[in-house]
Amino acid sequence: MELDPAELTQPERYKLLIGGITPRPIALVSTVAPSGVRNLAPFSFFAGVGSNPMTLLFCPANNDKGEEKDTLRNCKPRHEGGTGEFVVCVVPRALVAQAALAAEPLPPEESEFDLTGLTPAPSVAVAPPRVAESPLAYECVTEQVIRTNPGARGGGNIVIGRVVRVHAHDGVINDRLHIDPAVLDTVGRMGGLTYCTTRERFEQRMGRG
Repeated sequence: MELDPAELTQPERYKLLIGGITPRPIALVSTVAPSGVRNLAPFSFFAGVGSNPMTLLFCPANNDKGEEKDTLRNCKPRHEGGTGEFVVCVVPRALVAQAALAAEPLPPEESEFDLTGLTPAPSVAVAPPRVAESPLAYECVTEQVIRTNPGARGGGNIVIGRVVRVHAHDGVINDRLHIDPAVLDTVGRMGGLTYCTTRERFEQRMGRG
């Protein structure tokens, strides 16, 4: 089978991405609106960028009207009308149901923290709170937003953030800064409603060694 994305609808292209790019880690992203309302939403188009400076990215898509969703509207740089800050919280198996619930399209004046029952914990360097139940969180300052199709339904947006603080539950990180995957207990997003765990692991040397 050979497919030309230009001949497919936006939902069809979306299915090919979420079904083929797997497993995808889940970022539960916390932001604060300029009005002060706390927002929380999950994103599985999420990855690290680099360590110098320490940066990561996540990709909130436009809504069906081509408008920015709350997370992007809140975290975009101040010169664009946002607050320029966000917190990425890792999603372990125990928080999957609440992370999925945070995807509900609430009005901007309502908070997903209230809907999900997750606990907002104060951040140190940014205004948005982290999720207290998450074992690992990254406080970020927005460096740049790249818009691939502004104003279009499902148009992509790449939010690049510089990490300014890292929070971890006791036992997650050792004194050599190695993260214990068993303690972190993260999950991956597959296509549709399917998730997977990271409990089955193996090691593979790099190169010919």
